Amino acid sequence: MPVETTHSIRDRSAVGRFPTVTLFGDDSDEELEKEEEDNNGKENGCQRWLRKVCPCCCPKTIDDDVTETVETALEYTDKEEGGKLEPETNELNELLLKVQSIDLMKSKSGQNRTEHHTDVYQSENLIIRRGQTFQMWITLSRAFDPSTDKLHLELKTGSLPTVAKGTHVIIPLVEDLEDGRWETAIVKKDDKKIKLSVNSPPTAVIGQYQLTVETDCPNGQAFSTHNPENDVYILFNPWCEDDTVFMDSEDERKEYVMNDVGRMYYGTQDQIGVRTWNYGQFDDGILDACLFALEKSGTPPSGWGDPVNVVRVISAMVNAVDDQGVLEGNWSGDYSKGTSPALWSGSVEILTEYHEKKGVSVKYGQCWIFAGVVTTVLRCLGIPSRPVTNFSSAHDTDVSLTTDIYLDENMDPIEHFNTDSIWNFHVWNDCWMARPDLPAGFGGWQAIDSTPQETSQGTFRCGPASLAAVRHGQVFLKHDTPFVFAEVNSDKIYWQRKEDGTFSMIYSEKKTVGRFISTKAVGSDQRTDITLLYKHPEGSEQERIAVETACSYGSKAEAYTPPTAQDVSLEVTMDGEGPRMGKDAELSIILKNSSSEDRKVGLHSQVEVMYYTGVHKATVRRDTVDVDLLPNEEKTLEWTLEYKDYKDQLVDQAALMLTLTGRVKETQQVLATQFSFRLRTPDLLIKPIGKAVVGEKMAAEISFTNPLPQVLKSVAFHLEGLGLLKARKIHYGDIASLASVTLTEHFVPSLPGPRKLVASLDCGQLTQVHGVSDITVEEKK
Repeated sequence: MPVETTHSIRDRSAVGRFPTVTLFGDDSDEELEKEEEDNNGKENGCQRWLRKVCPCCCPKTIDDDVTETVETALEYTDKEEGGKLEPETNELNELLLKVQSIDLMKSKSGQNRTEHHTDVYQSENLIIRRGQTFQMWITLSRAFDPSTDKLHLELKTGSLPTVAKGTHVIIPLVEDLEDGRWETAIVKKDDKKIKLSVNSPPTAVIGQYQLTVETDCPNGQAFSTHNPENDVYILFNPWCEDDTVFMDSEDERKEYVMNDVGRMYYGTQDQIGVRTWNYGQFDDGILDACLFALEKSGTPPSGWGDPVNVVRVISAMVNAVDDQGVLEGNWSGDYSKGTSPALWSGSVEILTEYHEKKGVSVKYGQCWIFAGVVTTVLRCLGIPSRPVTNFSSAHDTDVSLTTDIYLDENMDPIEHFNTDSIWNFHVWNDCWMARPDLPAGFGGWQAIDSTPQETSQGTFRCGPASLAAVRHGQVFLKHDTPFVFAEVNSDKIYWQRKEDGTFSMIYSEKKTVGRFISTKAVGSDQRTDITLLYKHPEGSEQERIAVETACSYGSKAEAYTPPTAQDVSLEVTMDGEGPRMGKDAELSIILKNSSSEDRKVGLHSQVEVMYYTGVHKATVRRDTVDVDLLPNEEKTLEWTLEYKDYKDQLVDQAALMLTLTGRVKETQQVLATQFSFRLRTPDLLIKPIGKAVVGEKMAAEISFTNPLPQVLKSVAFHLEGLGLLKARKIHYGDIASLASVTLTEHFVPSLPGPRKLVASLDCGQLTQVHGVSDITVEEKK
C-alpha cells in the first residue's frame, strides 16, 4: 500500500547518515557564486554534497535553466508505480515502518460480520456495530517492535472531520482494551503481520469512516493512504447494553431489527385490511442510500451518535416537503407524473431511485409508504423500529389536543373553521431507545411520523414522542407529544356559535379517536393490538385523568371543568436506605387534606421494572384504592411490593418506579406523582489475612450471603487490586437459597503503599454485588 512519509533533512545527521555542518557565514553566498562561475554551470562533488545537506541553499540547475523544487520532506513512492528514489532516500525509507496492506476481515461469514450481526448486509464492506470489538490484520514492511515502534489508527467521517466532535477518531494502541472507548490492541503477531482488536464506544457517531494507519519509529513517521475498499461502516447496536438503542429480547431484535419483510394494516376499524411490505434493509446499496439521506439533510455528522437526533432527521427526510427528501406525498388521485402509491410493495426501489438520482424526490407516497421507508432506514442503521396503524386517527391543527367541530346557530357545520379531521387510518412508526433527555420511565417505544401534517420546530417531522408520556397525558415532554396524543386520545368536541359570535361547548364524544392501534406480532404474521401502550383503557378513570392532564396544556383548556379547589397533596417517602433485594419493598404514600371539608380520593398505583436508562421493562403490579380524608387530616398508606411479584422481572440495577394517579371526587382535582427506587444488594465482605509485604504471599477472605430465597446459578467472582494482584475470575458455581459462602484467594503484592482490593459477584439472578478492602503494603525489609 502506498504511504506518505516525512523525514526532515535535519534528522539525517541525527541518525548518522550525514555530517553536521554550519552553512551560515559572511562569505557563503559569494563563494558559492564564484564556484558556479568557475565550473561554467557544471556541478562538482562539493556542490552535490552541499545540495544534499541543504537543497534550499544549493538547488540543482537543469540544462534548460529551470530550477527544480526540492521538498524538505521525502515522499515514498511504491515500486509498482514506477517511482525512483535517490540511494540515500531509499535507504531511509527502508528503515521506516510502513503499512503494506490492511485486511479488515470483512467476509460475510467471518468473525467480524457474524459477531456484529451484519453478515446479512449485501455489501463487501466492513459493517460493524458500535460498542463492540472487531479484528483486523495489518502487514508491515518489517516486524513490529513494541519497544521502539508506535502505531495508531485514524477514522474520519463527514466533510469536515473534527476530533472534538467525534468525527475524526484517533485510536491509540494500548496493552489491554477497556470498554467504552476507542482503543486498539495487538492480539497476534505473525512475522511482519499483526492482528489488532479494535474497540469502539457505545456512543460513537454512526456512518461511513475512512480508515488510515500512522506508524512511528526512531527513523520517522509513515502514513497509509486512504483506500475506499477499507472504509468502515459503523451502526447502532441494539445488542450492546450500553447503547441507548439496546433491546434485551432476542426475539424482538429479530423482529424489529433483522426482519426484512413485514405487514401493513389499513382500512377502517371495522374492516381492517393487511398487505405485505418488503423492507429490504440489507439489500445491496440500501445502507449507502440511507447514509446519503442523512447527508442530504445537511445536519452535521457529529449529531449522528444520538438516536433521538437521527430519527428526527429521518422523520423529516423521508418526506419531500421543505427538504427535498425521499418521497413526495400525493393524495390527489392524479399520479400520472409518477407511481401510484398503491403500486409500491417495498422500500428498496424507492431508496435506490432516490440515491441514484442524487436526491431527486421519488413520486409518490402516502402514509403507509412513508412508514415502510422509515422502517427500512431505521432497521438498516440499527435502530429497532416497526410501522404502527392507528384507526380513527385524529389530526389536531391548533394544539388544542381535542378534535374540534364548529357549528353555527342552526347546527350546520362551519366549513372554514373545521380544520381538524379524523382519518380512517394513519400509519406512522414506533422506534425503540432510551431517553436520557427525559425523566426516568419515558424510554422504550417512541412514536415518529414522517407523513407531512404539521411542522415541528419549523420542519415537517414528528417525534420521537415517548409512548409512556402519551399514555399519561404528559404532553409537556418533547418531541411533539401533544400531536401524537391528539392522534390517539383526543376527545371530539362540538362547539356552537352564539348570537354574540362566541362559541360554547355543547357536546363531547370520548371514545371515537384512536382505535385498534395495530402492528405485526413478534415472530408471526398475526396482527397485535398495542392500543394499551398508547392509552389507558378507554373510559377508565386513569384515561380521563390523562386526557384532562394533557388538555390543561392545550389551547382549549376551558373545554374541561377546572377543579374547584386544589387542596389535597400526594407524596411518596422511603425509610432509611430503602428496600433490600430479596425482601418485600415497603414505601409510604402520604395524602394530606388541607381543607376544612371531607375529601374522597380515588387512587391508582402501578409499579414498573426499569432499566437504568429509564426504559420500561415490565409492569409488575396495579392497584386501585379509595381513600377518605377528614378535614385537615394527613393519612399515611403503607405500600408493599412482595418479593414474589418482582423476583422474575428485575434487570441490571434492580430499579423500579411507582406511578400514582388520582382524582378528588368533590373538587375534580387531579393528583399524580412518580417515585423511582432500587432494591439494595448485599456487599461482599473482604478480609485480608496475613501481613501485606511486597513480594510475600498473603491471602484475602471473601464472604457473601445470598439474600434471595432461591438458588443463584453459575455464580462468578471477580477479584483485582492494583499492586496486589492482576484481575482474576473465579467460577464458583451455584449458591443455595439464603446460604453464606466464603472463599480464600492467595496473592503476592508487588507495590508498596496504600492499596485497594476490589471484588464483585455476578450471576443471572443477582447483579451489582461488590466490595472493597483497604490494604497497606509494606516494603520488604
